[in-house]
Amino acid sequence: MVKNRNRGSTRCPLFFMLTARNESLDALRGFAILTMILSGSIAFGGVLPAWMYHAQVPPPLHQFNPKIPGITWVDLVFPFFLFSMGAALPLSIQKYIRQNKNFLYIVFIALRRFAGLAFFALFTHHMKAWVIHKEPSVKEHLLSVLSFALLFFQYYSPSSVSKKKTFQLLRAISYIAGLLLLMLLPFREGKGFDFYFSDIIIMVLANMAFFGTMIYYLTRNHPLLRIGILPVVMGIILSAREPETGWAKTFFEWKQIGNISFDWLYKFYFLKYLFIIIPGTFAGEWLLAYSEKTTEKGNRGRFYVTVILLLLLFSNLYALYSRLLFLNLILSGILCVLLLYFVRRQSHSATIQNMIQAGIYLLLVGLCWEAYEGGIKKDPSTFSYYFVTSGLAFFMLVLFTELACFPAVKKIIYYLSVNGKNPMVAYVAGNLLLLPLLSLTGLKPYWDALNANAFQGLMKGILFTGAVSVITWFTVKKGWYWKT
Repeated sequence: MVKNRNRGSTRCPLFFMLTARNESLDALRGFAILTMILSGSIAFGGVLPAWMYHAQVPPPLHQFNPKIPGITWVDLVFPFFLFSMGAALPLSIQKYIRQNKNFLYIVFIALRRFAGLAFFALFTHHMKAWVIHKEPSVKEHLLSVLSFALLFFQYYSPSSVSKKKTFQLLRAISYIAGLLLLMLLPFREGKGFDFYFSDIIIMVLANMAFFGTMIYYLTRNHPLLRIGILPVVMGIILSAREPETGWAKTFFEWKQIGNISFDWLYKFYFLKYLFIIIPGTFAGEWLLAYSEKTTEKGNRGRFYVTVILLLLLFSNLYALYSRLLFLNLILSGILCVLLLYFVRRQSHSATIQNMIQAGIYLLLVGLCWEAYEGGIKKDPSTFSYYFVTSGLAFFMLVLFTELACFPAVKKIIYYLSVNGKNPMVAYVAGNLLLLPLLSLTGLKPYWDALNANAFQGLMKGILFTGAVSVITWFTVKKGWYWKT
């Protein structure tokens, strides 16, 4: 931290670098991916309280119930990851703009990423040992480990020019091997490969990567037009729900060309997540415009901002889950006013102020929409959910920026950012590497025994997440980034 002796102030940069990396943004992505892993690896069946799971999939049976309103911390994981994807778009596209790349090149980049993520969604889902066979043996677990190795060659690209040529050949071989596995393995009790059997989270990300890239590039100089796209998307979604037939419903339900169906790859319904991606692009633009010439007046004011942000996050989670709606609206309003006061009093940068104002606006809009569609829900996702989670994502990004200015917490933020630099590895390391290794070494029964009580059930998730985190950290330190 650099002290300004003339003004008695401190400066704490947002870790912005000209390499299109932002440590606070990477930390948000790392937080999202690690909590996603944690939520899926804790004990299921009733030993942990309901707020440890998706609100609409409560224990002990974990059966989906779309009538249950509310959100938990688990329901923030996916929108936080989407938001970080949206925020990364201006940072990643900026280098192509500087290189004067034309529109067709941007389309190529967007399509390449779309295709890469779509294959990732299909391949990783099919190559889980318990998908290859209902009762996996040593062979199926080894095939899962093999698939993890193939993914390395498919998505890793060395920085060395001399090694790139070698890896191009290895990449081609690994894709051919992957396709052969998909064609020849029985999958799901002999039913074989199925385009409709994929990782839905990654398939949504593939769609958002393409449409988000194209929308941002085409509206990079017209932010109001970018915002204006959202009411159009909303209109089509809402019109499609009406019983009458119209062009909007036809467009919404369009899923084939001739006899070829493509709804395994694209659905207009996926575009609802633009309500999170597009706000994220504004965060990315503000990060690009960030200047280190800030004049925050010491850590005391930053401490107040941090405390208020934490209160906003926890109070909204608790109140929306407990259905204390009016109390939450009043408390959120008071906290938002205090947040604006301290941010302006401490002369935070325009970037921080913009993100705080955007977060407040989206949160309050989301709370006003809360009663619509039966209350805020992740599944089926409601408009309130998009607005509230986008607002909280802005707060979380600012929170990581503020926390990184405190030496006691800075290392934690840095560690999260390391994990956020290689999210594709983190996403599959558990299912395709750790779980098969547990089975191959005979440790799986002992691992499953940790479901006995709440403490063990939570420790199970923490240990699993920690192991995935270490694997991801190792690949980042080695420079083994998986990219599309």
